[in-house]
Amino acid sequence: MPKSSEKHSYLVLENYIGGKFISGKSHIDSYNPSTGEVYCKVPDSGKEEVRCHKVYDFLMVLTWKTVMLARTVDIPRSVYNFRFFASSVLHHTTDCSQMDHMGCLNYTVRCQVGVAGLISPWNLPLYLLTWKIAPAIAMGNTVVAKPSEMTSVTAWMMCKLFEEAGVPPGVVNIVFGTGPKAGDALVAHPDVPLISFTGSTGTAQRITERSAPYCKKLSLELGGKNPAIIFADADLERCIETTVRSSFLNQGEICLCTSRIYVERSIYSEFLEKFVAAARKWKTGVPSDPSNNNGALISKEHLEKVRSFVALAKSEGAVIHCGEGVDHLDLPEPNKSGYFMRPTVISGLPDRSRVMQEEIFGPVTCVCPFDTEEEAVARGNGVRYGLSATVWSKDVGRVHRMAQRLQAGLVWTNCWLVRDLNLPFGGMKHSGVGREGGKDSYHFFTEVKSITIKH
Repeated sequence: MPKSSEKHSYLVLENYIGGKFISGKSHIDSYNPSTGEVYCKVPDSGKEEVRCHKVYDFLMVLTWKTVMLARTVDIPRSVYNFRFFASSVLHHTTDCSQMDHMGCLNYTVRCQVGVAGLISPWNLPLYLLTWKIAPAIAMGNTVVAKPSEMTSVTAWMMCKLFEEAGVPPGVVNIVFGTGPKAGDALVAHPDVPLISFTGSTGTAQRITERSAPYCKKLSLELGGKNPAIIFADADLERCIETTVRSSFLNQGEICLCTSRIYVERSIYSEFLEKFVAAARKWKTGVPSDPSNNNGALISKEHLEKVRSFVALAKSEGAVIHCGEGVDHLDLPEPNKSGYFMRPTVISGLPDRSRVMQEEIFGPVTCVCPFDTEEEAVARGNGVRYGLSATVWSKDVGRVHRMAQRLQAGLVWTNCWLVRDLNLPFGGMKHSGVGREGGKDSYHFFTEVKSITIKH
């Protein structure tokens, strides 16, 4: 069983294959983003390791997220994922029809696919991994999962809980490693007929290419450049409170986060002033402090990428109202080398700017005025992504019209991140292929047979 190294202060993780912990031949350094120091050694798995060979009551988590987010999102949602799919599968029904004139009975059945290859990201590591594992095993499949090499400890801890909960050996297997090695070996394995991936659009394109020779089933939940459209009749106080959260929660490292805010011109100045003031109150600091809203970004490289977009905006003449380069961030001495960034609000950019077009995946959002509903729809749809959108208005007819016309897989009106696992989850355009959640998860993790019986 992996333990802290006697000579060092980091954990050395092992793969979990066939119900046993198996040491890796080589390892990758995984860093604590709040200090910049090595926290654990993750197996650098490849083709050799990727072979096809009562949980909810035990879940706990160790994460470098803020305590607030781990307590309110990661742990409860991970528990709920197992509870939901374990119970709802008991009530799953199939279609049946009778052809009296032919003397035939027709019905459909759903069968397990086999080995499900599950690749999960680093931003919500436990939550999104359990969201894949739970429906896969509920429908009778076995699983080979590859978590992100940057956030592997929670998955390793869950392996110990699978043992404790009595999950049969080989039902759930966790292989740690990088995407180019472990992930590619899983995607290209001929005995893995199904891949569920959450991550970047670029990686999804490579997965599609590598899996194409095997005609695999693919579920690809990808990036977003999500708009919030705010009309003059919106409840401004509730709108600002929610939009600060939707823009900056989890350091903006959620695919559903708001990164473009379009505000009707008559309230634009008032909104911008109040929104910037609210963003400045969104606390960033040591994750262990329950009063902090945000912790550190995932890596030094990612922090530099996010900062580069702010620098680009400034070079294009935009106004940086708060956050990066404007507001000082005071950190304790042990965390001064961590990858922290304050919520940053930008205005004055044209829609063609890369800052307005590309997924930044950090605590950065851009605010722009608009004049008409037609303009708001066109600008909201004016990117290659189509994951989610929010609309703020008291006009019932308007919110229904906007929800229909916005090219997004999920549209929230006068709220954000209100999720029901019975409903499908996924995006349009470059934001993904397929849907997860509720019946859609069952459909993806099964094969359909149509059966006709003649009397």
